[in-house]
Amino acid sequence: MKGKLKKYHAKSVVVSRKPSHKNEEVWHAFIGFFDENNPHLKGKVPREVVEIPKVEKIRIRELRNVSYYLMGNDIVINNLEELTIEQEDGVVTLTGKQNLPR
Repeated sequence: MKGKLKKYHAKSVVVSRKPSHKNEEVWHAFIGFFDENNPHLKGKVPREVVEIPKVEKIRIRELRNVSYYLMGNDIVINNLEELTIEQEDGVVTLTGKQNLPR
């Protein structure tokens, strides 16, 4: 899947990882798409989930307001207009546009 690129529209996303098994050296990333901000506070179920296997790291670019929640080991990105996911050689890059309040 070298250079795979896909654009999504959502209000927010939650970036998580699937627990690895003992012999796995890489993780699987989960990106859940929501139609409202802070879905983790309300226990919302994502309207869509993208699972990306064999991910070494996730880069977040061109997004200014990103929260990392230690309790759940999740990254929440609110106020999105669009999010683009690019995957290449075990690295996933998230870029997008946010509509941030001033």
